[in-house]
Amino acid sequence: MTTWVDHLGELAIRAPAGLRRRARFARAAVLAAVRAPRAATRREVARAGLRQLPLTGLVGLALGVLVVGQAVALLRQVSAHQYIGTVMVTVVLRELGPLLVAFLVAARSGPALVVELGTHETQEHWLRELVGPRVRALAVTVPCLTIYLIAIALGSGYLVAFLQGVPLRWQVYTGQLANAVHWLDFGLIGLKAILFGVVIGVVSCYHGWVQTLRIEELPGATTRAVVESMALCVLLDVVFLVGYFGR
Repeated sequence: MTTWVDHLGELAIRAPAGLRRRARFARAAVLAAVRAPRAATRREVARAGLRQLPLTGLVGLALGVLVVGQAVALLRQVSAHQYIGTVMVTVVLRELGPLLVAFLVAARSGPALVVELGTHETQEHWLRELVGPRVRALAVTVPCLTIYLIAIALGSGYLVAFLQGVPLRWQVYTGQLANAVHWLDFGLIGLKAILFGVVIGVVSCYHGWVQTLRIEELPGATTRAVVESMALCVLLDVVFLVGYFGR
């Protein structure tokens, strides 16, 4: 009978080889994404991006209603309205916006990539034709969806605060946001979102590309892809957070 100690030892033995395989695949996938055909990339962007707009908009609306609107109202109650812009930039722009979009893309597009690639017979020349466009498309899709979600969240948040009777004019609200945003924020948010897309694309494609999957193996492979993608995105977000506040 196999115990948890045996299972842990087996994982420890297999881990270095698995990491090396992932590193080799990640390098090949990124190179394939750089040289991916534009026509195939546009198709993948339309499929992975346009179809995500309704759900992303709904999440952005919920974020605005539940977080932004309540935060604006609370700050006004404690006479801290001068910090509204700083709170919105920190919570929505830098953190929740990119991370929520990454989770949505990982949960929806990730399993689709695993299923698509997992049912193909693995061939080397398909790396550029299948993997490259998908990784490149997610690197474009995640930043675009992030901007879309943030805009909806900030707009709906102000609308909720306005309906609650908070005496805050739109010009003052946008002015506080503009004053709280540093030029470095745009670069870091864009870079973070692009890396999130690359991570999700590489991890999802790896789990579908590493071997031809049988039908009964698909649920386990898609679950591993989603969990690994989300975990890596969180770790990457922590690195950005440490680097931002440590500068």
